[in-house]
Amino acid sequence: MLGSQSIVGFIPTKDFARAKTFYGDTLGLRVVSEDQFAVAFESAATMIRVVKVGDFTPVKFTILGWQVDDIDETAAALQKRGVVFERFPGMEQDEQGIWRAPGGARVAWFKDPDGNVLSISFHG
Repeated sequence: MLGSQSIVGFIPTKDFARAKTFYGDTLGLRVVSEDQFAVAFESAATMIRVVKVGDFTPVKFTILGWQVDDIDETAAALQKRGVVFERFPGMEQDEQGIWRAPGGARVAWFKDPDGNVLSISFHG
């Protein structure tokens, strides 16, 4: 039933202006709407609503990720824009912070200004 419908992702923020700069300027997402409740961005055919909330504690796991065609190139471009990739004890990550999963996928994690964990991945 919902398998053929579009997805909308929701990300909490405490600061609209800071989130708008990060998701729009740093990550390169296009703003499609903005009101007192949320700033909506477009990523390919997916809408991501960054929703203003009161105080919250970010979860420690990934809440949103992008599959990319070239993870090395994407990671380098994000780093040039100020993104810092997370490092996790016990996980072998390369110099860019990219981890190779046992099945061959490659993943790198980073946080938005509110501490939400995001990722980029390549499944080649």
